[in-house]
Amino acid sequence: MSELRTRAISGAVIVICILTGIHIGSYLWLVLSSVIALASLWEYYDLFSRFGHISKGIGLIAGALMLYMSSKGASFSAVIALLILQSYVVLSIETLRKVAHNKSSALLNMSSLLSGLVFVVLPWVFLVVLRQRPFGEKLLFSLFLCTWSCDVFAYLVGRSFGKMPFAHNISPKKTLEGFIGGFTGSVLCAGILSLCFKIPPLPWILLGALIGVAGQIGDLYESLFKREAEVKDSGNLIPGHGGFLDRFDSILINSTLIFLVFEVILS
Repeated sequence: MSELRTRAISGAVIVICILTGIHIGSYLWLVLSSVIALASLWEYYDLFSRFGHISKGIGLIAGALMLYMSSKGASFSAVIALLILQSYVVLSIETLRKVAHNKSSALLNMSSLLSGLVFVVLPWVFLVVLRQRPFGEKLLFSLFLCTWSCDVFAYLVGRSFGKMPFAHNISPKKTLEGFIGGFTGSVLCAGILSLCFKIPPLPWILLGALIGVAGQIGDLYESLFKREAEVKDSGNLIPGHGGFLDRFDSILINSTLIFLVFEVILS
């Protein structure tokens, strides 16, 4: 009960902070997104550091610049150029290490830093950009609330009725019943939000269905990382939830897909 209470309090604080940040937008949302993105990036790099030398500082600086540039309306060409530039900086450092000490981790260092910026930071860049759109507040509210509803329903249904293992080699506690429960929770949340926002229900229900499937797959991705790194949680900064990457892993893939739909396909 004590652990459940801690988890509930931490979850409530996260929900309040996120929803307040989305509602106010502007620099508050940028700061909040940056804190979560960079904390998650640190945890991501910490997983890789178990296998060799990682230049975390360079990745964190590049991540912060990506978020700030996006808030100022920088083009994605500029963001891509920054990604390439940080790769060359890392390669230069590894070249000097090899010359001076006959030691280097060029392949691991460059690939981990680049993948972290793409996998962890870029989805939060998408969220910063989407919040600046006229429909951004409603869209981000729906994205987070549907993702959280999916998590809650998956946990409750899986714990109460779960029998059929789902991806047992990656996450032993996940079940097919929990997956269906999470999907249902996301769709129900989307339907309720469409009524609250007074918008046609079908597009929002489809949005909820997408989030209900993709979010749970995103959670499996992060579980796979932890399985290979042989750790239970990506961090311990959030009481009862582990790390930031643990808490927001589903958001990464969901924000990417929502950005693809609203900024690329429907633009």
